[in-house]
Amino acid sequence: MVDIQGFQILSKIHESAGSIVCHAMRSRDQKHVIVKLLNKEYPTMSELNRFRREYEIIRILDKIPGVIGGCGIEPHKNTLMMLLEYMDGEPLKKWIRPTGMPLYEALPIFIAITGILGRIHQKNVIHKDLNPANILMNPSTGEIKVIDFGLSTVLSLENPEAKDPGEIEGSLAYISPEQTGRMNRSLDYRTDFYSLGVMFYEVLTGRLPFAGSDPVEMIHCHIAKSPISPRGINRNIPAVLSDIVTKLMSKTAGERYQSAWGIQHDLRQCLEGLGAAGAVAPFTLGRQDIPDKFQLPGKLYGREREIDRLLEAFDRAAGGRREMVLVYGPSGIGKSFLAREMSKPVALRKGHYIYGKFDELHKNFPYSALIDALRGLIRQILTESETELDRWRNGLFKAFGGHGKLISAASKTSRTCA
Repeated sequence: MVDIQGFQILSKIHESAGSIVCHAMRSRDQKHVIVKLLNKEYPTMSELNRFRREYEIIRILDKIPGVIGGCGIEPHKNTLMMLLEYMDGEPLKKWIRPTGMPLYEALPIFIAITGILGRIHQKNVIHKDLNPANILMNPSTGEIKVIDFGLSTVLSLENPEAKDPGEIEGSLAYISPEQTGRMNRSLDYRTDFYSLGVMFYEVLTGRLPFAGSDPVEMIHCHIAKSPISPRGINRNIPAVLSDIVTKLMSKTAGERYQSAWGIQHDLRQCLEGLGAAGAVAPFTLGRQDIPDKFQLPGKLYGREREIDRLLEAFDRAAGGRREMVLVYGPSGIGKSFLAREMSKPVALRKGHYIYGKFDELHKNFPYSALIDALRGLIRQILTESETELDRWRNGLFKAFGGHGKLISAASKTSRTCA
């Protein structure tokens, strides 16, 4: 058990590689609090700054009903600890049943969570990690609070980059396609709506829309696969409620709901129908879905011919040919964006797509763009299973012959130069 001077630790709520969360009583005033501290004896400066940023976001959301409040941040040995208000409740995750939660229980919870999320978005905060473990609930009082803002940002837009599956921010089972960094789309508040849809899906059906232990396969599912509808799993789920969840989980943000209030209105209509007639009659979705934020679509316009040529090259390469495409033009006309636009179609076919840029800053380094592209390929390969790694390793050994050490040394030299 954690030992913190001035606090009596009553129970451990959660422990991960990054943090420990405990229920404690402060000795000086007997106040019950939640203590969150970094799970490292000597955290890096970056980890400490991220911890402070999380508390700053909690303070931005201070006094918002349904958001856990902050009581202070204090030093603890070589690290920091955050004090949060205590709530007598358990994560929503613990209340999910294998056969799904009854509608009369689930709908009020959905309406409450959506309202809290709407108030969070009004403060220009994107949560980025909504899942049933981050929703505290007290069934006896009906109180619900959203917690854990460790990944949250105070931005209207964010441009995620493709990362190794183990480095992607957020819970992999709940993240939106754009949050994977493989969609060439900016990330905004609507990423939370996708996570909300996955969470609703799990509460209603008792299972996740996409499940598996392979991170690469999970990313592929979020980008490319359509899950079985909630009603397809449980015929007792009204068709219109199933459609609401499906709309939330649309692959592109523009096809989802555009405001939390639009979602809440449709959920309330479902609850009213359930209470009045014992059944939910069909209705048109999104009639009150009026966005309160202006968002330009992230689509690339006017480059259809170029995209078609890139796709044709990809098809030839997929058929066994060796292919490399050069994109040239003046600075600032969107060459990099065009190159990244190929990420999604390649991801749909579980292929590898790499590109490098001839940067003016590196013009004195030979083959800098090719080196960048190959580094990208290596990073992608390293995320794959041991079976795939062995296949690549054996293939490289066979191709290099006795020159492996020479190539390795050249790679180290180029990395030092670049």
